[in-house]
Amino acid sequence: MESIDLSIIIVSWNAKDYLVKCLDSIINQKTKYRHEIVVVDNASIDGSLEVLRFKYPGVKVIQNSDNLGFAKANNIGIAKSSGKYVCFINSDVEVLENCIENMYIFMEENKDVGISGPKILGKDRIVQRSCMGFPTLWNLFSRSMALDLIFPKTRLFGSHMMTYWTHDSIREVDVINGCFWMVRREAIIQIGPLDETFFIYGEDIDWCRRFHESGWRVIFYPLAEAIHYGGGSSKNAPLRFYIEMQKANFLYWKKYHNRISQKSYLILRIFHESIRAIGHAASVITRSNERSISVHKVKRSLLSISWAARSMF
Repeated sequence: MESIDLSIIIVSWNAKDYLVKCLDSIINQKTKYRHEIVVVDNASIDGSLEVLRFKYPGVKVIQNSDNLGFAKANNIGIAKSSGKYVCFINSDVEVLENCIENMYIFMEENKDVGISGPKILGKDRIVQRSCMGFPTLWNLFSRSMALDLIFPKTRLFGSHMMTYWTHDSIREVDVINGCFWMVRREAIIQIGPLDETFFIYGEDIDWCRRFHESGWRVIFYPLAEAIHYGGGSSKNAPLRFYIEMQKANFLYWKKYHNRISQKSYLILRIFHESIRAIGHAASVITRSNERSISVHKVKRSLLSISWAARSMF
């Protein structure tokens, strides 16, 4: 049996249309490297499995009986794959020409890189933020006060979202967001798979931190590009997924910080969401054409405040 150079893992939950676009973009890639595609489906009920069976017979499909979350589903994919490299691609990502090939070559030429990620574009082809600094109390405060928006080019205030940088150069970063990774299997074996206590969100920050702590470099590689449409699964339950993001961020905080820091984090979270709630409530009154969006965002912030307040005790 021939060895596999690259395993491509896609986790999907009720994202059939996005999944088709994603798979087509991967299959249309021209590459000389031997690869396999593994789709891990988290109990979709939108016809995804039927499309996979009919249109993509060469794709390995793993059907979960429940929605096991992003980290656990990816770990299942890792266990069922055999590539020297493992490429994790969200179902709502379209891979552009030569993206995978260029990333593979880069990883081959840089043996100390554990994770690399491509330049991520929005559907309008404008560069999206796809990497970030590790979260700190200071950069959470800067976000709460919108200092990173007022002074976007200043590293002091924009360190978390890296607003001071144009995403146009190869660069070592703290975190590459989890919509698209190419990871060295040797590194996965050393540091272990994704932490399954993260249901969705946060696992990317945690994993990248573990790569750094084990001496592996985490690299943003803009000579490869992909489009991230966003919300392939989260659009199915936006309020739930927003709270899941808050829970995941706090889970990461609890994993690496003491109790005093945890309390401080929650206080800043409440402060941040309170300011957002007030701002969106004002928009309900002053911007009638955006009222439904503003009402949704007020609800989102109030739910987040309620969750953070309960988590204090």
